Amino acid sequence: MCEYSSVDGFANDWHVVHLGSRAVGGAAVVITEAAAVTADGRISPDDLGIWKDEHVEMLARIFAFVSLQGAVPGVQLAHAGRKASTAAPWKGRGNVPLEQGGWTPIYGPSAIEFVPDYQTPVALDLQGIAAIVTAFRDGARRVLDAGGQVIEIHAAHGYLLHSFLSPLSNRRDDRYGGSFNDRTRIVREVVSSVREVWPESLPLFIRISATDWTDGGWTAEDSVALAAELKPLGVDVVDCSSGGNVARATIPIGPGYQVRFAEQVKREAGVPTAAVGMITDSRQAEQIVASGQADLIFLARQFLRDPYWPLHAARELRVEPPVPAQYLRAF
Repeated sequence: MCEYSSVDGFANDWHVVHLGSRAVGGAAVVITEAAAVTADGRISPDDLGIWKDEHVEMLARIFAFVSLQGAVPGVQLAHAGRKASTAAPWKGRGNVPLEQGGWTPIYGPSAIEFVPDYQTPVALDLQGIAAIVTAFRDGARRVLDAGGQVIEIHAAHGYLLHSFLSPLSNRRDDRYGGSFNDRTRIVREVVSSVREVWPESLPLFIRISATDWTDGGWTAEDSVALAAELKPLGVDVVDCSSGGNVARATIPIGPGYQVRFAEQVKREAGVPTAAVGMITDSRQAEQIVASGQADLIFLARQFLRDPYWPLHAARELRVEPPVPAQYLRAF
């Protein structure tokens, strides 16, 4: 979950406590918020970044602590695309003016704004696309330098990679637009580029929006096809979220409403999946994994509400949780 607490992309003491608490709380894997691979790829001026080597030092400190608690540290590599230079949730909405730390231009596959109060993106040229693919690779190298052990490529929620995938936001007529093969090209290139520096022994996840929830958009069947193509390129887990590319999509939100996408991708593409989205109850989470609907459970907002959710869930499921020695008296 984005914390909107960075200056110039740097992690700080907030991130030490925020991410460290989830490791103490029993999470198996602790993944940072979306870390921008370029400065102009941030969602907001307050986003975490990994576009320069100086970002590594503080991340290394955090990852060392997370690892000492028995959790696996990781980073979500991202580029905001046409959703860049926008305000943190508690600072308003829409485009951030230059005098308040925003920037221009922002970039996308086509010059189509997300909503009227966002900037209209500049359509990336081939050189710009190549530079972003390289930026993802360089970000992956920095994750490795910081001691990270998992990378998740963010290709969901209407950010840059997702906006290339969806025909609703990609109207290009070159080799990065039009057909399914061409719209998905940049994602294949990013995965391959990351795997050039990311060891085969370390897992690579990708987060996708399994559907746009809108006619004429990206579909669950497209997600299955993409997952099947990414598996031989080195993707180990497909994290199945949804939506985010169309502002007024009708989404039937409810407990576990996205689990069926993880189940479908796993079954039809033969790729391990992670389920996410309004998973809040220990028995609900256990059932998803035990029934084979997904291989992993990702928690976001529930972890904001309760950093120690895994410890409480273990007790509810009558499993002895790995409580830190410092906290044993309370358990």
